Amino acid sequence: MTLQPLATAVHRAYTADLDAADFYRMLRLRIDVFVVEQGCPYHELDGRDLEATTRHFWIDSADGYVLAYLRLLEEGDGSVRIGRVCTSADARGFGLARKVMRAAVAEAQRAPVVLSAQTYAVDFYRGFGFTECAEQYLEDGIPHVDMRRPASGGR
Repeated sequence: MTLQPLATAVHRAYTADLDAADFYRMLRLRIDVFVVEQGCPYHELDGRDLEATTRHFWIDSADGYVLAYLRLLEEGDGSVRIGRVCTSADARGFGLARKVMRAAVAEAQRAPVVLSAQTYAVDFYRGFGFTECAEQYLEDGIPHVDMRRPASGGR
């Protein structure tokens, strides 16, 4: 992919409101980053995308690629989970992950928000008011730590 001038609008939609081509482009980025680039053969398609309350946040390039993405999930305990935060290798360094995070955190502000952070990204998430709430662990061979952000606080 040759990076076209960056579009910076953050899009948001429930899975039911996505067309198949958009959803495919999101899944492709997730697989490119988490399975191929990070070398983690795991169950990327975990069924949670199909839940009625799942919301997707993404930024497109001018030529139709998804450059940055995350999903927002409703948890049974009333919290919201941010996951699958990723940016295309060609689009890193432009602040796109920060933009989709800001949008998701703003939407979820009335509920506590949780996430499972790869440890290299802990400082990134701290910038949104997240703090570590568990010990570090390995998931698919990559160090992670659970993080939490209280309701109605932070940036």
